[in-house]
Amino acid sequence: MLSTPQPRSRPRPFRQPRLVLFDLDDVLARYDRRLRLCELARRSGTTPGAVQAALFDSGLEHESDVGLWRPVDYADELSRRLGARLTLEDCIAARALATPADPAMVALAGAVSRQAAVAIFTNNGPFLTLHLGRICPPLFPLFADRVVGAGDVGIAKPSPEAYLRALALLDAAPAETLFIDDRDENVNGARAAGLDALGFSSAAALRRALALYGLETGA
Repeated sequence: MLSTPQPRSRPRPFRQPRLVLFDLDDVLARYDRRLRLCELARRSGTTPGAVQAALFDSGLEHESDVGLWRPVDYADELSRRLGARLTLEDCIAARALATPADPAMVALAGAVSRQAAVAIFTNNGPFLTLHLGRICPPLFPLFADRVVGAGDVGIAKPSPEAYLRALALLDAAPAETLFIDDRDENVNGARAAGLDALGFSSAAALRRALALYGLETGA
């Protein structure tokens, strides 16, 4: 559910943030892991279950997310664990198929960008952050040079330190940042780091919450 702050007296906007920091998967884009597994299975001649075991159950995806694998090495290691060949291009194509942008959120982020800086902080590593322009093209050029992943800071959300390191890369202050994520634990981690934060449920609900911060995003 969206965590919408409630004014104590008469309705008025909260202080407008200088930076609005968005999560990626299931906020700006709709991520379908099953579709990704199926596409990787099709390209490798294996099964979704085999890809699940090699990519997620083995810990490879988490290792990649925190920056332990360069993208090309990530593809090679996935091939080794799977026992079938997948190229970096295969991995990018499968992630792209499974990560369509949410048009309503792209429009909302565009409106926000005319009033505050915008950026992305995602629990993904360089495989995604370096290739996000190909994986989810509608997010660009809006977020060009404004994407930070767990792999860039060496630690994942919801650790409060992760947010502080991300903001250091973005030259932003916690007290002037509003963070948006679909997971409660990540919202709570951001608040523990001194950011303001909102839980995400839909573009419409987020639009109403942002208006409290003086950010007008249209109907």
